[in-house]
Amino acid sequence: MTQDTHSFSGYWINNNLRPCNWFSDGLPAPFLRREFECPASFQDAHLFICGLGYCEVWVNGRKASENVLEPVVTQYDRRVHYLCYDLKSLLHPGKNVIGVILGTGWYNHHSSSGWQFSHAPWRDNPKMLCDLMLDGKCLLKSDSSWKTATGPLIFDSLRKGETYDARLEIPGWCDNNFDDSTWQKTVRTAPPPGNLVPQEVEPIAIFDRYEVISSKDFPDGTVYDFPLNIAGWCLLQVRGEAGAEIHLTYGEVKTADGDLDISNISNPTYSNRHHLDSYILKGDGLESWEPRFTYHGFQFVKAKIVGKAEIISLEARLIHSHFKEAGQFTSSDPVLNRLQELTRISYLSNYVGIPTDCPHREKNGWTGDAMLAAETGLWNFQSASGYRHFTRLLADTQRLSGQLPGIAPSAGWGYNWGSGPAWDSLLILVPWYVWLYTGDERPIRENYPEMKRYMEYCMSMAENDLLYFGLGDWCHHDRSRIAPVGITSSGYYYIDAITMAKFADMLGYQQDQKDFFTLAEKIRKAFRNTFYRSNGLYGNGEWTSLACPVYQGLADPDEAEAAVQLLLKSVRNNQHRTDFGILGAKYVPRVLAEYGYPEDAYRLITQPEFPGWGNWVRRGAASLWENWDGTASRNHIMFGDISAWMFEFLGGISPLESAPGFRQFKIQPNPVPQLQSVQMYHDCPFGRIQSAWQQDKHQFSLQLDIPAGTEANLTLPDGTRHQINAGTYDFQCQIP
Repeated sequence: MTQDTHSFSGYWINNNLRPCNWFSDGLPAPFLRREFECPASFQDAHLFICGLGYCEVWVNGRKASENVLEPVVTQYDRRVHYLCYDLKSLLHPGKNVIGVILGTGWYNHHSSSGWQFSHAPWRDNPKMLCDLMLDGKCLLKSDSSWKTATGPLIFDSLRKGETYDARLEIPGWCDNNFDDSTWQKTVRTAPPPGNLVPQEVEPIAIFDRYEVISSKDFPDGTVYDFPLNIAGWCLLQVRGEAGAEIHLTYGEVKTADGDLDISNISNPTYSNRHHLDSYILKGDGLESWEPRFTYHGFQFVKAKIVGKAEIISLEARLIHSHFKEAGQFTSSDPVLNRLQELTRISYLSNYVGIPTDCPHREKNGWTGDAMLAAETGLWNFQSASGYRHFTRLLADTQRLSGQLPGIAPSAGWGYNWGSGPAWDSLLILVPWYVWLYTGDERPIRENYPEMKRYMEYCMSMAENDLLYFGLGDWCHHDRSRIAPVGITSSGYYYIDAITMAKFADMLGYQQDQKDFFTLAEKIRKAFRNTFYRSNGLYGNGEWTSLACPVYQGLADPDEAEAAVQLLLKSVRNNQHRTDFGILGAKYVPRVLAEYGYPEDAYRLITQPEFPGWGNWVRRGAASLWENWDGTASRNHIMFGDISAWMFEFLGGISPLESAPGFRQFKIQPNPVPQLQSVQMYHDCPFGRIQSAWQQDKHQFSLQLDIPAGTEANLTLPDGTRHQINAGTYDFQCQIP
């Protein structure tokens, strides 16, 4: 896929079935086709296309790409992605045909929901724009010479699912010499409101397949079990009579007797249809089908058969953004390893074009979830370009006042509830993480004006230099123990100001740098005067209240040490059962390990009693959950910083601000007594960093691989220090 900007010759077209209606429940998916002649020889052929909301391109009866759900969603009133396909291998001299199927996606979100996408200002019927370029010249473009019809895809919805009537299939519709005389001409239509830009983020694709591991029959259908809770859909193979129907309902929880229970995820739309794909047989033998323009979050599927039909097989397909793996962590502890697996599958299931909260109920780009999991994402996957796209998407939602919503994209929901500094700070902190882990400054440079406008908005909302608006330590199991929102929001306000001063220095804005450092100092003084009691006590001693000022850098050194001691005492008195929500889940383990108590953080993460991560493993979790008791979503990533913690504090590798992108980095493993060994690697911009250690009684052994172009500052458990360059190393020491 090229990233060059293309100037289109064609114009936007669609099938003009009827005007888009906010209260309609969707129309059959448009099929578009165009025959054309190719010259006897050509060197290159590229199709530039934007099909909204989703498009699937066919050339001479073959799919142009194995990617799915493309183009990736944007804030359509600000920005629209177009794609580029290399078609040279699919075209031949003489007569050819291109076919396109359009889906509704986020662009024509016709399903009413609490998030108001059915009333989005950009919403319209599916439409398409394209140019086919041969050797740099436009051979074919989208115009009224294209033909259109509807076919078997009679309903598609991002959140409700799809209905496919195989009796309405159009054999040969994308082959040469197909008779399209009964098809209508396309019509010119208004373009979407946003600017056309090339898609530069990784596409979405199918990455794995899972067989059924068990099934159970009920009077109204059969429930099929799969090994993991994933994002995707099922490939169905079925045989039966024409007109028989297969209805697949997706979910992640079962009742006590093994039936499917979707009560925890059944509120995404104001309708009776939830997480449902339906297939109507054509009755000509073995039939295979999978949906195109929707996806689901699920571990279980209930299949209901109406009419005479037999399901031959059902296969789960995992989809996510096409990020290459960047790292892995394993240890001698099976609970820790399982949590790493659950975190990775939760991360991937919640990165389908954009980072989402859950792949079933909402599919929304919640900023808080994304920010809390960003470091985990960067350790495990090459996801920097995904964060560059999502940061730009969030910037595109910004109001003139500087205000941001809690979700991106947004059709107007999430500005006055669901946001706040602990969520909005993604705009500033995720570009910081990308720069720190990869050295890429582009997200900073591209979004600095919006970042500055957001800080001005915060200043307008401040009361005595502190912030009291927004969500706080979300999903604490005990609401009476939630840290005051003034502490967490002001903590992010402070670190945002510090980070903005660093950005300003990086970009050469010296006055901004001075202003932001001045603001940060004001926040720090006000924070201490308002929330600090004495002897390390912040707020009312909630774990998040104690850890926040330490993690965010607000506390003076002696106050920080005292706060950590109070936190440590409380953690141990609570027998290492968690006492925080999603913000504390990032702060507390990091603060404990940073201040010399990695074993307590390890025990906090792995302990099996409620509430805690280890309790999820004990209860058979197949992904990370939304809340500690498991009553809501069973596939959320917002508690997922534990994987990044494993890399940094057990594996012992940390990037350094003084040399971003791991040109120089810190190595300081923490051999907690419960672990015999840890192995990790991370593919940084310079190559692979590998760390493996073992311990036996008081003997510690460490093996390192350091890539060319980097150097590392190593601290061994006995306190000895080494400055090492590229190479392979083996260190031993005694454990104190």
